[in-house]
Amino acid sequence: MPQVLQFSDVVVRRNARDIVDRLSWSVSDDERWVILGPNGAGKTTLLQLADTLLHPTSGVVEILGERLGRTDVFELRPRIGFASSAMARRVPPEETVLDVVLTAAFSVLGRWNEHYEDIDERRALRVLAQWKLDHLADRTFGTLSDGEQKRVQIARAVMTDPEILLLDEPTASLDLGAREELLELLGGYAQAPTTPAMIMVTHHVEEIPVGFTHVLLLREGRVVAAGPIAETLTAESLTETFGLPIRLSSEDGRYAARATS
Repeated sequence: MPQVLQFSDVVVRRNARDIVDRLSWSVSDDERWVILGPNGAGKTTLLQLADTLLHPTSGVVEILGERLGRTDVFELRPRIGFASSAMARRVPPEETVLDVVLTAAFSVLGRWNEHYEDIDERRALRVLAQWKLDHLADRTFGTLSDGEQKRVQIARAVMTDPEILLLDEPTASLDLGAREELLELLGGYAQAPTTPAMIMVTHHVEEIPVGFTHVLLLREGRVVAAGPIAETLTAESLTETFGLPIRLSSEDGRYAARATS
């Protein structure tokens, strides 16, 4: 399958410290990856590289066939969907849910004087329905619950039919009900044949949706293990990643982990 992302010996250095340390990794268009690791492992930095928000100190990053540093990132970014809490903080709280999603067509936050076609609005409404948000179309973003805001972020990210979808901790801060509702939606989306390549950062194996195919385990900017989730996500690899003994269990495609004494 065609590769949508290729990292080759990538280093990201800040204040004389390597946040990402000679990392090599590739993602094909039919793969759904989860990135796991402790705080400071470099997970969000990888997503920032993949979304062209950050350039490597050294090494090569290729995104959708374009080499970072040798391409116009403003032409590349519309082909990438990215949902994160940082983006949510930039959404005007008085913006309607429909407009939050609709404005993705122009890559802006906050509706101004753009002209949208009927097809744009129909597309936005279909996406809202897909993520169970159509009944909230006229609500303002600032009045939504955390779970609803997370789903709006993802709906906005998929509005433009991206070729790669990046999700930075989409279930963080959610209560159990909201988390499970979102994971069910993500699992269904991940298994659809027309879905683009997906990369999701999380801290917890319990938050891996059904349908995700691969896992990348990071520690101190280095790859501990990477590959198909059924083979790579093990108690041993998690123990090495998090630096304490871990017990791993799975049931019906979902995982659970706990420390052992």
